[in-house]
Amino acid sequence: MSKKLGFRKALETRLKKSQVAAKKKAISIFTAMSVAHVDDEELTPGEVHNIEKALPRGDIYTGQWCDNLPHGDGKYLWTDGCMYVGEWYKGKMTGKGKFSWPSGATYEGEFKSGFMDGKGTYTGCSGDTYKGSWVMNFKQGEGAHSFSSGDRYEGEWRRGLPDGQGRYQWKNGNHYMGQWRNGLMHGNGTMIWSNGNRYDGSWEDGFPRGNGNFKWPDGSLYVGIWTKDGKDQNGTYYPAGSPSENLDWDPQQVFLEDLKDAKICTGENVSILPSQKMPNWSAMAKRSEGRQRRMVDRKSKNLSYGSDITDVSTAGEGDSKVEDVVVRKPNPENSDIRQSRPQFKKIMKKQGQTISKGHKHYDLMLNLQLGIRHSVGRPGPVVSLDLRPSAFDPKEKVWTKFPPEGSKHTPPHQSCDFRWKDYCPLVFRTLRKLFNVDAADYMLSICGNDALRELSSPGKSGMFFYLTNDDRYMIKTMKKAEVKVLIRMLPAYYNHVRSFQNTLVTKFFGLHSVKLTGTSQKKVRFVIMENLFCTHYAIHRRFDLKGSSHGRTSSKPESEVDPTTILKDLDLNYIFRLQKLWFQEFCRQVDQDCDFLEQERIMDYSLLIGFHFREVSSPCGSDVPTPTGNQDPLTEDAPRLSQASKDQFPSDRWSSIRLGTNMPARAEKTVRKSDSDSQLVGEPTGVFYDVILFFGIIDILQDYDITKKLEHAYKSMQYDPTSISAVDPKQYSKRFRDFIFKVFVEDT
Repeated sequence: MSKKLGFRKALETRLKKSQVAAKKKAISIFTAMSVAHVDDEELTPGEVHNIEKALPRGDIYTGQWCDNLPHGDGKYLWTDGCMYVGEWYKGKMTGKGKFSWPSGATYEGEFKSGFMDGKGTYTGCSGDTYKGSWVMNFKQGEGAHSFSSGDRYEGEWRRGLPDGQGRYQWKNGNHYMGQWRNGLMHGNGTMIWSNGNRYDGSWEDGFPRGNGNFKWPDGSLYVGIWTKDGKDQNGTYYPAGSPSENLDWDPQQVFLEDLKDAKICTGENVSILPSQKMPNWSAMAKRSEGRQRRMVDRKSKNLSYGSDITDVSTAGEGDSKVEDVVVRKPNPENSDIRQSRPQFKKIMKKQGQTISKGHKHYDLMLNLQLGIRHSVGRPGPVVSLDLRPSAFDPKEKVWTKFPPEGSKHTPPHQSCDFRWKDYCPLVFRTLRKLFNVDAADYMLSICGNDALRELSSPGKSGMFFYLTNDDRYMIKTMKKAEVKVLIRMLPAYYNHVRSFQNTLVTKFFGLHSVKLTGTSQKKVRFVIMENLFCTHYAIHRRFDLKGSSHGRTSSKPESEVDPTTILKDLDLNYIFRLQKLWFQEFCRQVDQDCDFLEQERIMDYSLLIGFHFREVSSPCGSDVPTPTGNQDPLTEDAPRLSQASKDQFPSDRWSSIRLGTNMPARAEKTVRKSDSDSQLVGEPTGVFYDVILFFGIIDILQDYDITKKLEHAYKSMQYDPTSISAVDPKQYSKRFRDFIFKVFVEDT
């Protein structure tokens, strides 16, 4: 009797549970908008639904939904009070929309992949308003900014700052019309004060610099050369009245009085960018999948408890069966795909071999570090960017003896006796200032407790390369001919990098030599330069591109290619798509750099490119999975644009984006129709990847000397003259540009 009562109670309990589940199911079917966790409901692939989603962290999405992602019109509300209302495309804010911050600030306009991108208006909580063009969260292009202080700027912007032609109107009535750079008056421009005074001329970093004239309302005029410190100041004052007037007017009064209130407003900072608020849909899907799997496991275990419940679930009526637990067998096709993908490996070691005691170049490293510490730490004159021609004189060099026991100017050391030479020390000290290299950090990187690392194999030239432990600087040994070329072109190089802050040519920080005394008399020359790939991102692919085809392929078999392998022109299987303004700046800078190299009779240079597949949502270190081999990243889990959003960056990363460094872009896979060397750039396939780009022009110390002329004559008889690297600098420059402008294209 007790067994029958127990069985009946179990049956009634089970039937009640099944009825409740059926009611819930009916409600979910007939209610237009439901609250559910992401991925709890299975939707037909490609079908757009109107739905409300309660997301794992408390965020809420309401709107159109397709393939487990927001797609169409929708509203996303974050728990911190941020809100976006507008268009979505495959999980990303794309199209027209409005983003609101808890502070009351708003942005209304165009979005692209989560970024403020296109035409839009930002209204700050303090009253600032910017209306104009945006590129990847930056004010860039034409736009007008009205500041809460009452000032207004209207003109060109670049990376969030006034840059190009623009007009700034102060609240007090003063205004400036002219050129800008990095948010400061720079170039030719006119400043007009509310009292009628006027300056026309050249500006540098916000102040008059160079030729200019100052005019008063009464017609008085000062014409001359302007400097802020007054050292090289020179000019003539022309009074409007009688010659008996005071002719000793001091132009420094303009700096001290007239410009003291000419402060440029920076505007309010955006607390958090919309792209940083983008949800990581793939991570949510994985968490949801894991939650469902755990639920299945728990329910499966519950079904196996007790013979009475087992009898009910198998012997009851059809409506009372447990239908909400479905355990699917793995899809054999998906299993095959997963098994066919190459395994990822982790790059745990830094590139190169550490130079420790016993290494054949250990003494050379000690000598180098001693010399750098002496050169950089030596007191010198106050650095001015205006260098005299004598600073570039090839005879401008400093020799220093380093005996093991030490001397009046050098410390004792454990290495051999050697002599140290600095070439044009004042020029390179000024270059380091121009490139914003801190002297203490520079010494710490090269001369700190950490040893240098030697790259595994020397370059084609036979010279050796060394990296500092923090990867910031690369040291290359040089031939005597290369040293001569660098010293010869140093004045033009200095003027070029000073004029074009976004130049892609190699940044040089020091030129030195070490000469061992005694019987060997060995002399080693080397240059210290910037390492293009100093980044927290793992560099997955590297290409060295010249635009020539003869011999321009990697010597390694495909099975041995890894992320540190430098591939060449014939190995290239991508083109890179840059946003319109970045592409325009890229083309402009490549033209300027090639013109400079052509004028200096330089050839055989190349564009070194490294890029990171954005397979994770944050910058990766050395322990991040990296694709192995030189195969298609699609088969290595590299991201495609149709997958979940990967646009989240730490805010400090955005400030470091510049031409050639840390640049988000799209890489499109290409396929060469034939193995013919005539086709350097393959046909686009329509397969895209999100990447972070790093690139620069390297190997700029080879001039078209007699050796290269003979090489050109000899190889031209054996191969197509247009396919070889050794050609006239003018021809080389044209071929290089034509090729690079096919590899880099505008993203339409």
